[in-house]
Amino acid sequence: MWFPPSALPRGRHNKTGCPVLAVDTAMPLKGVPMNNPNLSTEHDYNGSAFKPLYVTRVAVNGGSSDHGRATGQARSADGALALELRMPEELGGDNPGPNPEQLFAAGYAACFHGALSLLARRHLLDPGPITVEATVAFGRDPSDGGYQLRAELAVTWPGVDRGTAGPLLTQAAALCPYAKMTRHGIPATINLAC
Repeated sequence: MWFPPSALPRGRHNKTGCPVLAVDTAMPLKGVPMNNPNLSTEHDYNGSAFKPLYVTRVAVNGGSSDHGRATGQARSADGALALELRMPEELGGDNPGPNPEQLFAAGYAACFHGALSLLARRHLLDPGPITVEATVAFGRDPSDGGYQLRAELAVTWPGVDRGTAGPLLTQAAALCPYAKMTRHGIPATINLAC
């Protein structure tokens, strides 16, 4: 069963039997300065507009057009990402391979891991044993009959007590751009390139 992070019931356990710490991901980031260049590429920013620090482009083409699922070739403009997208077997696919939900899960887990590791170092804690696992579900949207995604993160941090980890998870949720995107959406445009 999936629970949004702010609605995780107290006392819930993950699939490995560990208790799940409910984190209110809507809490603002407080007291975490972003001005140490040794720990972050970002400095305090007080501008009034979005300031891009990194931009990437990925094109997807080819694949099957007899269903509403992404298949085909995905390639980044710099060539660092090049893979064949496949439909999961659970949705009728017959070739195992990466799919968009796995790519989103990898990005979300990596981003949250980076944010939490940054905060751990700032609090003089070892981020080495941190593991972040993202579970992404693709399913039907009851509001319009279409489709939607749901995501859940499970953080394992051996040797760090819940009283220490809890506030850092909350701060990481406020710092991580993927976590922000899951709460507030993302500004996006769709253009027809002729």
